[in-house]
Amino acid sequence: KDRPSPVQSRAEALGIPVRHPKSLKSAEEQADLAAIGAEIAVVVAYGLILPRAVLDAPARGCLNIHASLLPRWRGAAPIQRAILAGDAESGVCIMQMEAGLDTGPVLLSAALPIAADETAGSLHDRLAELGAGLIVAALEKLPLAPTPQADCGVTYAAKIEKSEAMLDWNQSAQQLARQVRAFNPFPGALATLGQLSVKVWRASAEAGEGSPGTILASDRAGILVACGEGALRLTELQKAGGKRLPTAQF
Repeated sequence: KDRPSPVQSRAEALGIPVRHPKSLKSAEEQADLAAIGAEIAVVVAYGLILPRAVLDAPARGCLNIHASLLPRWRGAAPIQRAILAGDAESGVCIMQMEAGLDTGPVLLSAALPIAADETAGSLHDRLAELGAGLIVAALEKLPLAPTPQADCGVTYAAKIEKSEAMLDWNQSAQQLARQVRAFNPFPGALATLGQLSVKVWRASAEAGEGSPGTILASDRAGILVACGEGALRLTELQKAGGKRLPTAQF
């Protein structure tokens, strides 16, 4: 269901005008934005390409809060892709926006380690807090010297598709454990138990051998499933229409 973001709700509570056009491509919307006479614009998780007229409307342009250490993981899903790839760290960049996708120079950045049990949800929340402080610092320090992004090390964080959710037991347990963490809370990693579709919310890689997809053990500690390399212990599951449960309860 459509609902206001926390930013919109807070702004309205403070009496700050809020607009949420479906598109910024029309000349009317662009003219309305230019008429505000803004010194600078801050863009967070907008999800659409901003037209050049919008980028140029504020006197100092548009700043984007991007949840990666650019140029690694430009694009829509930097948090999930970092976990999937097994990255040791992530971070936030305050970037001067250009017409390209996350190609602009960086004004300010900060890094943080990705924990061994990090989910996309927990990393998102930590990066959101980091980014909030960083954008305030950037605005207080303007003008800041822009640092062009390096030409090497560029990676693209493609949007997460539901079709990626299914666990492939031929992969290594380490990779599947990362997939479970990267897809928590969306879209949730999927497995099948007979004809039953099950979402896997928590799992860990362990030693083990067997035909990929075979259940090696099932007890209160979890369900141990053989993988292409090692084994994956499933510790929190959910069937369609049910609740997320520890494996023992499931």
